[in-house]
Amino acid sequence: MAKLNFGGSEENVVTREEFPLSKAQDVLKDEVVAVIGYGVQGPGQALNQKDNGINVIVGQRKNSKTWDKAIADGFVPGETLFEIEEALERGTVICYLLSDAAQIAVWPTVKKHLTPGKALYFSHGFGITFNEQTGIIPPADVDVFLVAPKGSGTSLRRMFLQGRGLNSSYAIFQDATGRAFERVIALGIAVGSGYLFETDFRKEVFSDLTGERGTLMGCIQGIFAAQYEVLRANGHSPSESFNETVEELTQSLMPLVAENGMDWMYANCSTTAQRGALDWWKKFRDATKPVFEDLYKSVATGVESQKSIDSNSKDDYREKLDAELAELRESELWQAGKTVRSLRPENQAVEA
Repeated sequence: MAKLNFGGSEENVVTREEFPLSKAQDVLKDEVVAVIGYGVQGPGQALNQKDNGINVIVGQRKNSKTWDKAIADGFVPGETLFEIEEALERGTVICYLLSDAAQIAVWPTVKKHLTPGKALYFSHGFGITFNEQTGIIPPADVDVFLVAPKGSGTSLRRMFLQGRGLNSSYAIFQDATGRAFERVIALGIAVGSGYLFETDFRKEVFSDLTGERGTLMGCIQGIFAAQYEVLRANGHSPSESFNETVEELTQSLMPLVAENGMDWMYANCSTTAQRGALDWWKKFRDATKPVFEDLYKSVATGVESQKSIDSNSKDDYREKLDAELAELRESELWQAGKTVRSLRPENQAVEA
């Protein structure tokens, strides 16, 4: 483990240089990694482990869409694909990658297969941190840890296939065997992490829920909508409004930030853009910081987790979710986006 300095603050991180794949393979050579759930994170993590030579099996409900998806991805019924309970019995490491609501429902089945020495692996601190709401309390004689890739399972898989790694956090909640650290780091490397930084279950879920509701999804959609609506109200066309609000940000500026940082992106814009950005960023910070403080409080007090459990546990939650998503999908903002994306050069047919 290395200590890296991040702007004056030291953090414990593990890189692929100090913990190469060969070491991860050696640590996991006698393990059977059972990936339970094949929805958001499951496919990427399972396939990356499989390609990295780890003995991985998938546990999923038979004859479901995700069962069929696992078969299409190369998992073989009776060999590497099993019903959930059989996979739980076979696995020595249980990668519990069901949705938060599904984890609550399936937990009694999982718990009875957590025999001494096994490991329970999460990619989210939700179930453990909010155990008064979820009822997920592991037995004392198993390792409990998490690896949380900082992106979707789709991104994890795509970057793996490109020979890149998606950074992940790791945390150990319970070390029953004395091997929790080497097991969690080996799994983090095997699923395709770039580097792994240390956290704990509470911090992981607090930061994750804040990020999802904040800059990653909720805030960015709100800011997009606000700027687009102001431009449209002042006579700008849908195309101009969308390009100035979304397209230039995602296609031009954010890649520069990802490559070299915000300061570098600023320095490579026009002086007019630099002046405006420097004059206005603190105003946006000061305007939105109270919202983020309210958001973090709502996460830390369990309000957000309870809302999630209550809504996602209902039988009709998928139908209600789709109806809410339709508001975004059918809005002029994202209808304009659909048209603009279709006009990108890579999406245009070229005559021979």
